[in-house]
Amino acid sequence: MKSNILLLGGKGTLGSQIIRSKVFPNLKHPPKKILNILNKNKIEKYLLKNNINLILHCAALARVKECELNKHKAKKININGTQNIVKSILKIKKNKKKDIKLVFISSDAVYPSVRGDYKETDRLSPYNVYGQTKLKGEKIVKKLKNYIIIRTRFFDKRKIPFKYSAKNIYTSSLEVGKLVKYISILVKRKFQGTINVGGQKISDYKKYKKYKKNLKPCDKSQILNELNFKIATDASLNINKLKKFL
Repeated sequence: MKSNILLLGGKGTLGSQIIRSKVFPNLKHPPKKILNILNKNKIEKYLLKNNINLILHCAALARVKECELNKHKAKKININGTQNIVKSILKIKKNKKKDIKLVFISSDAVYPSVRGDYKETDRLSPYNVYGQTKLKGEKIVKKLKNYIIIRTRFFDKRKIPFKYSAKNIYTSSLEVGKLVKYISILVKRKFQGTINVGGQKISDYKKYKKYKKNLKPCDKSQILNELNFKIATDASLNINKLKKFL
């Protein structure tokens, strides 16, 4: 049976890469003017009209600074938008007996991000507004039975805006193309539940230097002193669950 897939957030870094990759057949990625996640009625109608079986929910206000400066907007998009999607899925399941799977792109920011090697079962304690909204989004998604929550961090190797980067800030960040491949595998192999998706623990400087040769190194204190909000110092993920699944 043909599986119709809806991508939300097609203009973002991850959404754009999903579209370019063409790994998901029958992919629909309507613009915001056609389908806005803040309009629950439109979501429900679109899902039914297009016989959607799977939703890739990449739509979010993801810039940390913007979330800090506009908490209301962050909550509206990241929490209310997710709630609208989940409510629509539940209503369709109840009325039409149709079960739609939801893939929710969460973040490593749901962890405290100070000691690294975080497992899916570890205590969750977001350190900024973005992480808080993502954790609330996760709780909403868990009202469903058919879902994948992906905790991750990613970057576009073609667009690295920094002039310098810290040698002692660590993550498990993935190049966005690799993340798309992992999402595809998780969907095809019918994974259910919450999973960390990332690479090996690596410093920001070492990671980005590979793609931007003129990048300069710095200490994390330089980055932290320039910001008026908290960022991760070691957000590295334990990916043993991913490795076992693969």
